Amino acid sequence: MRFSSTPRGARLARRLVAKRLEQWGCSPESEAYQSMVSIAGELCANAVRHGHVPGRDFRVCLTATDAVLCIEVTDTRGERRPKPRSNPYDAENGRGLLIVGMLADRWAVVAHPPGHPGKTVRAEVHTQPAESDATGN
Repeated sequence: MRFSSTPRGARLARRLVAKRLEQWGCSPESEAYQSMVSIAGELCANAVRHGHVPGRDFRVCLTATDAVLCIEVTDTRGERRPKPRSNPYDAENGRGLLIVGMLADRWAVVAHPPGHPGKTVRAEVHTQPAESDATGN
């Protein structure tokens, strides 16, 4: 789904992710739900703040399998590649990708091919514990 590249668009995208996860049967009390909604909030806010191009929307794609929830947030600023950074303790921002890295089981930035502006930030959250966790190993 496409959203306006505004703070309102980012809020609506986050709410849509939460609603869709509930429709898919993911409990709001589950760790996977809470992680995915937080990741959605961070990635959508980053798309608006760092990936904004006037007149262009950002896109959110949410998918699920029995074991993995995946979100992809696409914006049109391919030259602005996100990277985690360490900010001073009292900084008001700059920790979004650190949060994503802590909550996601895997995340990556995917560049678009030449001639197609933009990038996609993809994050996955496992809905079930890894096999080694389930067996105690």
